[in-house]
Amino acid sequence: MLRMEIALFLVIAFVAFIYFSTEKERTALHRTFAVLLIAVMANLALDGVTVYTVNHLESVPPLLNSLLHRLFLGTMVLVIYLFYQYIAILVEEETGKPRRLDKPAILFLAAALLGNFLLPISYTITPVGNYSDGPYMLVPYAAVAFYLILCAELLIWNFKVLEWKKKRAIGVALIIMFTVSVLQGLNHTWLISGMGITLMTLSFYLTLENPEDLKAELVEQKMSMLYLKSQVNPHFLYNTLDTIRIQAQLNGDKPVAALLMRLVDFFRMSIKVDRPLVTLDDEMDMLDAYMELMCTRYPDLHYTCDVDPELGEMLVPNFILQPVVENSLLHGLKNKGYRGEVSITAHIMKCHELHEDEAVKEHGSGAGRLISERKNGYRIDDEWLEICVRDTGSGFVEGRKALVDAMLASYAKQPPKLTGNSIGILNVQKRIKLLCGRSYGLSYTENEEGGVTAHFRLPLMEDNT
Repeated sequence: MLRMEIALFLVIAFVAFIYFSTEKERTALHRTFAVLLIAVMANLALDGVTVYTVNHLESVPPLLNSLLHRLFLGTMVLVIYLFYQYIAILVEEETGKPRRLDKPAILFLAAALLGNFLLPISYTITPVGNYSDGPYMLVPYAAVAFYLILCAELLIWNFKVLEWKKKRAIGVALIIMFTVSVLQGLNHTWLISGMGITLMTLSFYLTLENPEDLKAELVEQKMSMLYLKSQVNPHFLYNTLDTIRIQAQLNGDKPVAALLMRLVDFFRMSIKVDRPLVTLDDEMDMLDAYMELMCTRYPDLHYTCDVDPELGEMLVPNFILQPVVENSLLHGLKNKGYRGEVSITAHIMKCHELHEDEAVKEHGSGAGRLISERKNGYRIDDEWLEICVRDTGSGFVEGRKALVDAMLASYAKQPPKLTGNSIGILNVQKRIKLLCGRSYGLSYTENEEGGVTAHFRLPLMEDNT
């Protein structure tokens, strides 16, 4: 029996280590579960000690044995109370209703702890094992019954509004504790209360406090904060700049008013995030506004565009070109004092049934990759939209292209970028794969004359609205 208590303690200790080392919000619910873990570990440790002392009554001083048993059952009452608190907070967060049962729960806790240290305790000796007995044992049984009734009431009254996962966790925990308590009452020598407490803790941990769920919750919160920032900042700048533009125009400063107009256009288009797909014309309009501003800022920077007019109504993922162009400026042309050129081309490409060497010769390395993916079972259309962003910058430093290729190839295993000034090419790759399919995406090649070219491979999707 003692080995079981040791095993249960080690299980909860491991759970506590994982839980406390996981980044999480410091909410009332998580704080309560943290305190619960500590209380459970204390209870299991005392459980193991008392299993030994109650079976060695002849060698353990009676006063010490009594004190250890009272501490053990006192922590048990506290654990059951904390289970109630956890469930009460969970229900409150889900329903918004105040915790009306807290006062009787606290009053009963005080009365139970008082009775735990005042009521007389005795011990029953049997051939299969000893156990504590007497009026003192009314305390833990009464506590379990009282708090289980409170928890059951919370579950029943809020059953329709609780999320299924939370209903399941509460229901399983209550069934476990009720079953263990009945078995313990029928077989006093089994001493399995620690098992019931451990299983209740694990039911909440695995269902509601799982570290992966907490990480996902934090990522979602960070993404939400970034989304709000991306909404507030462009809207604020858009409105402020438009006011300055109007004032410049009224003052007769037409060049400044024209530049501000382009900046206003850029921000106005960048805050249109309600649609995952936009027309290529819309995407190019925003890029044109951005590059006009950059070329004005850096006179030696040049921008050219060669887009087939018939492709204007094709749908592309929203906001994919500007981040890649910005990346070219920051990592290629900045090293050359922003002296050079950025060119954009967009054409329909056709994939013929060629040998790989012929495909590479005709369409570049991207076509060879298409044939390779088709061999691996991916579906790819015979025609696709290719958009190229070419720069005459300093190109990749040694070893950098291999890192970029590996990052884009393993996009699904890479965490989303949540910091920095740019959403990054990784996030662009993730959105293309998500919206268009894994056969499409972003890749890079190095130019023979210097600089790099970003290749967007996209499906042919027309805007029929």
